[in-house]
Amino acid sequence: MERISSWQPKPDGGISIEWITANGQTFEVATAGEGKKLALCLHGFPELHYSWRHQIPVLTDLGFRVWAPNMRGYGGSDRPDGINSYRLDTLLQDIAALIDVSGAEEVILIAHDWGGLVAWPFAIKKIRPLTRLVVMNCPHPMRLRQEIRYWKQLKKSWYIFFFQLPWLPERFFLRNNGQPLRDIFRDSAVNKELFDDATLEPYQKAALKPRALTAMINYYRALVRTPDVRHLGDGMVDVPTLVIWGEQDVAVDIKLLDGTQDFVPNLTVRRIPGASHWVQQDTPDETNRMLRKWLDR
Repeated sequence: MERISSWQPKPDGGISIEWITANGQTFEVATAGEGKKLALCLHGFPELHYSWRHQIPVLTDLGFRVWAPNMRGYGGSDRPDGINSYRLDTLLQDIAALIDVSGAEEVILIAHDWGGLVAWPFAIKKIRPLTRLVVMNCPHPMRLRQEIRYWKQLKKSWYIFFFQLPWLPERFFLRNNGQPLRDIFRDSAVNKELFDDATLEPYQKAALKPRALTAMINYYRALVRTPDVRHLGDGMVDVPTLVIWGEQDVAVDIKLLDGTQDFVPNLTVRRIPGASHWVQQDTPDETNRMLRKWLDR
């Protein structure tokens, strides 16, 4: 597969693109900083490592080495065929393998959206030791399980059921050279000026790569069709956890925050009223302030 990144960081920005092999896959990873303390950043749908561009400098300034991988199927990372290649248990092993390859002695996991759907179970199952967990606009899986039975969240999650259809979701997103991918961000963002065409181009270019959209959507297909997310025991997270939530989220009801403390005893919640689902890109300064204050304490 051709190894071309959809995002070329500024040469003087301190961020590099590396190709790292783990769990039998080659991942496109945005890297920065050095040392034995690793901040591993997991993006969501339909994002990339690029979605962490505002946070990476903050994390390196705090003394972390940062790895932000394009998860399997995204960007220049490997895209194995088949729905089962994207089941949750496999994604968890990807993250474990990346941590192992890094050689880090201390790991914090930072995640948004689908990245959170991986990060929560990773912490619950204690796949690898973590010192801290940060999740943005992704509910604890036990709270999602409780609330998705009710109409208010169910209607917000309509796209999950649409994604179960064969080929139709891919055709929808490929219309007009991938324009719907740009629309997903811009239509639901609060600060729309931060989501102009030039800013969104990396997402569009990555999704237009051969078989990329099928791989990205297969995350949702595997989530529904395999039992992995249902095997989380009591759902308890025993590491200090920060949840940052953009309140103007059109995909996830803020009510899902309620009760998170029942599963995360050491929990800090920070809400941003003027932010959308794309919280770390919609309000980067406020998100970074919260992240820095919590990590630096």
